Amino acid sequence: MAYQLICGEGYPLTEKQRQLMELAAELGRTRFAGRAEKYDREASFPFENYQDMHESGLLRLCVPEAHGGHGADYPTYAMVSAEIGRHCGATALTFNMHVCTMMWSGLLSEDLDMTAEQRAAHRQHQAVHFARVVRDGAIYAQPFSEGGAAAAGAQPFGTTATKVAGGWRVNGRKIFASLAGGANYYGVLCTEKKGGEELSRRDTLYLAVPADAPGFSIYGDWDPLGMRGTVSKNLLFEDVFVPEEAALMPQGIYFQAASRWPHMFMTLSPTYMGVAQAAYDFTVAYLRGEIPGTGPVKRRQFATKQIALAEMHVKMEQTRALFLRAIHDARIDPPKSARLRAYAAQYTIMENAVDMARLAIRTCGGQSMLKSLPLERLYRDARCGALMLPWTAELCMDRIGREALYEPGETD
Repeated sequence: MAYQLICGEGYPLTEKQRQLMELAAELGRTRFAGRAEKYDREASFPFENYQDMHESGLLRLCVPEAHGGHGADYPTYAMVSAEIGRHCGATALTFNMHVCTMMWSGLLSEDLDMTAEQRAAHRQHQAVHFARVVRDGAIYAQPFSEGGAAAAGAQPFGTTATKVAGGWRVNGRKIFASLAGGANYYGVLCTEKKGGEELSRRDTLYLAVPADAPGFSIYGDWDPLGMRGTVSKNLLFEDVFVPEEAALMPQGIYFQAASRWPHMFMTLSPTYMGVAQAAYDFTVAYLRGEIPGTGPVKRRQFATKQIALAEMHVKMEQTRALFLRAIHDARIDPPKSARLRAYAAQYTIMENAVDMARLAIRTCGGQSMLKSLPLERLYRDARCGALMLPWTAELCMDRIGREALYEPGETD
């Protein structure tokens, strides 16, 4: 069957969006899909895919045009990322963390309030980070988790940065740090440590720690259920010095972004939108007898298969509609309805990706269990989405219930 972009046939796209999505689709079909089984089996990082993305220009997707990038906006990023996730979930999930580092430091930061001095310094720092990506193909990671409530925004990050001459000294650790060993720089969220004062979320810093910085190390094993190619090991920072230019946002600006630009935390969902689409695509091709190695047997004539595929189609269209609406809501200070819709979209995509994979396995039958076919990997990858901070499925439901019933400042 003819390949359709993940946004659906006839969806209004700009010429730039169409070109970037078609580029992602071409790389996905001709290169990423064929390598996905290897990265999953070995739990190894997709270096070859990143080299392809550097050479094709996708690595600079959200770098501003003035710095040599594509200057993609939020919806464009989301649709391109979903297209990649359709072919290799681990590549899309790590791509999210790299590209969103550029987006947060670039597109998103332009909306935030800064002093003239902060804005001038940020311009200088942007030029450094963007040049590394455009010129050298540098890869940026974005480690959040520490094992506590900080990644969910409930308390300050335990990783700290102390101001010293010319920069910062960073101490602490991160867990489930995707791109561990694959990134050139780790965009670390940490809390400024001010003498004897208590740590505060308002003092969050966002610093790019070089992979070769003295005192930085990677430790622990990585043998998870799914998304194995993300290589999300642990990071340790022991008195790591980073210079002033390491700042990806000025002091205190991340806290403003987290409060005013909520869609910055929804950027994991495109990966799982792609995984859900992949499960549907496989099921259609399998029932049509088009999957190599499974025999040219058509199974589409059976009513039970048609009904199962119809259930998947309805669920896919529901998920796609909410995804496309939510990503176009993304902006600074969105209305309450858009914020609630973002939570609903995140929850729906993560849960429906699992259900799409489940239905695909049930519909395709015994061969779907084979590791030579992608369905069992898609199921394992999909199962991981609802667990991922900062917006787990549980946190989304909690926020929808609370924020739908309370206006800001209301209490009982």
